[in-house]
Amino acid sequence: MAAARPASYKCNMLPFAIYDVFSDRPYAGNQLAVVYDGQDLTAAQMQAIALEFGYSETVFVLPPTAAGADYLARIFTPAEELPFAGHPTIGAALAVVQSGRVKPIRDTLVQECGAGLMHVAVDGGTAKLTSTAIAVGPEVDRATAAAAIGLEEDRILGTPKNASAGLDHNFVRLADEDVAAAVDRPGHLDKVYVFSFDPDTNAVHARLFHRGVGEDPATGSAAIALGVHLVDQGLISGDGSHGYEIAQGAEINRPSTLHGEVTVLNGVPISVSVTGTAVKVAEGNLVALPA
Repeated sequence: MAAARPASYKCNMLPFAIYDVFSDRPYAGNQLAVVYDGQDLTAAQMQAIALEFGYSETVFVLPPTAAGADYLARIFTPAEELPFAGHPTIGAALAVVQSGRVKPIRDTLVQECGAGLMHVAVDGGTAKLTSTAIAVGPEVDRATAAAAIGLEEDRILGTPKNASAGLDHNFVRLADEDVAAAVDRPGHLDKVYVFSFDPDTNAVHARLFHRGVGEDPATGSAAIALGVHLVDQGLISGDGSHGYEIAQGAEINRPSTLHGEVTVLNGVPISVSVTGTAVKVAEGNLVALPA
């Protein structure tokens, strides 16, 4: 284990950039700090830096350790490290290309992270993350789900359930007006994703309440896991590829748009993707590292 550096240690131009992800304009979407050249940082230092930024996630772009990967992404909330998250993956992919640190082969990047290798297609200011790490989890107790969002049990539609496409979430379907009425009640579920779904248009209105983060304005990992849940619940059916568009973040004045797609074969989801844009709003250097 590396010795802790003294609090007065000055780093030599450790660069970072701030991106707003799942938005085509600054000061909307989900904020992301992208920190480069931090391979000498300890996990504790990365955690402290993520807490300093205070965004839902901070991603550290590091040299890869896995064969075939273009870079390693370590992702931290202000409270913990995550094996994978969607908006840091989208944002990091666009950041490494726009900064010239990685040149994609056939417009595709391979990100190494705690959940494995993730493939991201980059086209200008847009990136598409695809996952095949699909899992349908257990049902969520209705009383627990209702308590987590401050509503009565009879407002819940269908079966609240866990699903994952790299990171698991608890999905609770509501009428559209109840999505807006839901409130975060910590202490019941780590990650609760409330959403409405219009079967005529595949339009989704969503919110995510996340332990240690609060309400998240745009959640890529949940957007791909939602495709798994929609098929599991019979809201999307039929073999082939099905698109859905998610509006998230308006309730906290960070409007975001996420484009999801799920591919179904023999009635089972075999891949899911989320596409989004990101805009750089700031850049700079960290001038001191935490001890």
